Amino acid sequence: MLPDWLTSIDPTTLAAPLFVVSVIWEWWAVKTGRTKGRYETKDAFASMSMGIGNVVVSTLTGFATLWMMMLLWPYRVATIPFAWWSVLIAFVLYDFTYYWKHRFAHRIRWFWMEHVTHHSSTHYNLTTALRQPWFGPFTGLILVGTPMVFIGFHPYVIFFVGGLNLIYQFWIHTEAIDRMPRWFEAVFNTPSHHRVHHATNPRYLDSNYAGVFITWDKMFGSFVPELTEDKPVYGIVKPVGTFNPFVIAFHELGGLLRDCASDGLRPDRWVRRAINAPGWSPDGQHNRSVELKSAYVADHPEHAGTPGLPKA
Repeated sequence: MLPDWLTSIDPTTLAAPLFVVSVIWEWWAVKTGRTKGRYETKDAFASMSMGIGNVVVSTLTGFATLWMMMLLWPYRVATIPFAWWSVLIAFVLYDFTYYWKHRFAHRIRWFWMEHVTHHSSTHYNLTTALRQPWFGPFTGLILVGTPMVFIGFHPYVIFFVGGLNLIYQFWIHTEAIDRMPRWFEAVFNTPSHHRVHHATNPRYLDSNYAGVFITWDKMFGSFVPELTEDKPVYGIVKPVGTFNPFVIAFHELGGLLRDCASDGLRPDRWVRRAINAPGWSPDGQHNRSVELKSAYVADHPEHAGTPGLPKA
């Protein structure tokens, strides 16, 4: 039996005032030199515009997602009761599915098409956390979380822990915090770990996909530590070069369509472009993260085999 409050509460909505106050504080602290970080007004407003658009889209499509999960609910293999321990398990399990959803979003261009929005800023501050895509639900990536329904977690519980997961990830988008205590860094995602994830440095590409628990990256070989000698450079490999929210939201979709148009009537190539990693090319002249890392090592052989880079 679910409590009444669970069906009517949205953790992210309740946290919205905290987000606003935190952004204002960080902006002020950075501008007055009280903490590390960078703010560019146009970039920050572009990020916040993306966040507002995401709220609108999520509001319009959230009911459809919930409806879809409720359709799957009768086919569950068990019914997990609502209790503190089941919510805790759901929170951990959701983060596990988030890790894979996030990894797919970086390694499959169809999903990267919407996730690239979040990485497009060349700055790293709390407004970056608000730079969210506008058409994420339409890529189908949300389906990665549906196994939790089959296991027996009610859709409302999944939505609730998903909101908590998103709230946790807000504060890690900052340069104001250098490192957390060692025990915390060992288990949880932190600003240091997530700065790596947002960096375009070759060693940092496609790493640290965790939402809450960095242990997933350590388990599945995608963890790279932040190195003081390799300061993160933020953004994407091909900068979007604009603060226009509509271009930020749809530029990769346009890029994919242009690439498919250049293939002519070759649906097989269209599919391969969509399911392969960003940078994949049908002519074999790939520019994926693996090629970028190898090229960097070829130019800097002294860094071969260091964290995030292949051996020579």
